Amino acid sequence: MLQDIEPYLACPHCAQPLTRDGRALRCDAGHSHDIAKQGYVSLLAGDAHTGTGDTADMVAARGDFLAAGHYRPIADALAEAATAVGHATAAGGGAAAGGGADAGDGGGLVADLGAGTGHYLAHVLDALPARPGAALDISKYALRRAARAHPRIGAVVCDAWRPLPLLDGSAGLVLNVFAPRNGPEIRRVLRPGGTLLLVSPTVRHLRELVSALGLLSVDEDKQRRIDEKLGPYLTPTGRREVEFTLRLSAEDVRTVVGMGPSAWHTDPARLAERLAALPDPVEVTASVTVAAYRR
Repeated sequence: MLQDIEPYLACPHCAQPLTRDGRALRCDAGHSHDIAKQGYVSLLAGDAHTGTGDTADMVAARGDFLAAGHYRPIADALAEAATAVGHATAAGGGAAAGGGADAGDGGGLVADLGAGTGHYLAHVLDALPARPGAALDISKYALRRAARAHPRIGAVVCDAWRPLPLLDGSAGLVLNVFAPRNGPEIRRVLRPGGTLLLVSPTVRHLRELVSALGLLSVDEDKQRRIDEKLGPYLTPTGRREVEFTLRLSAEDVRTVVGMGPSAWHTDPARLAERLAALPDPVEVTASVTVAAYRR
């Protein structure tokens, strides 16, 4: 619930702590932020725009696809990495994301940057009892779902490319799954010794659909570019690849296209024509990297 993460929140205008005042969150400078009836709060700066956020249709597609369990191996790998991070903290060092040394999270908040529906954050919180989770996203449609995804999730509308509405050093663990990455802000909100767990697609992810449907492809240098951009702020401590085969119906394929970035760039008529040419079901590769970075 939102009240679980209120001690970690910062005003987007002045960065001061926020406290609840009825159906709003306020800071000592007098800035006020109303809590929506759906349970989330918007901490966007006044001049921010939400046009880049996922639409209601994209969120519905993602909710259906994830609820069907198609990406369960990714959620499981992320939860395993989060658990390893927690154990490493207790032991004073160890492995994270499948082999990195000297990783830890330092306790505190679990913040999911680009949380969407809260699916992955909820899975991680199940593996980390008693830890509060902040679902951060620019889409209010996504956060309406995230606010209900887990009893310990608080949902906050914010822009990943602006200062995050979290206090300095408030998070022991930051998650980032198929989402924008703001290195300076991730470092700022992480506690010393805290960890970022980042999930990104490999060049093989959904490759059968990319070629058959003309979807956006993954750059072969994606992981290198991620490491370079995060390098000034965080230290890589380990990574593992998770790859498995999906058997998708025509409706599943339509859903997975509709929930991702290709939804912004695909002509519906042409997509329908190409979908009709695919076998039903079709075997599709899912392939991601789960990487850990330490502050």
